[in-house]
Amino acid sequence: MYGIGIPELIVVLVLALLVFGGGKLPELGRGLGKAFKELKAASKELTGGGKSALEAESTRDPDEVRKRS
Repeated sequence: MYGIGIPELIVVLVLALLVFGGGKLPELGRGLGKAFKELKAASKELTGGGKSALEAESTRDPDEVRKRS
């Protein structure tokens, strides 16, 4: 993986902890997780492996759709 081993990852994590602080790291992790999830869904949609956005929206509960708007 591009020559990155455990010691390098530990250094990166320690630097992230110093820069962002302990309280902000879980927020950043959550944001990254959501971004990867959206990216995966978008790539599936482009390759035809998943539902289109319109199909996904039409199968949702109408109350849930109203809440998001």
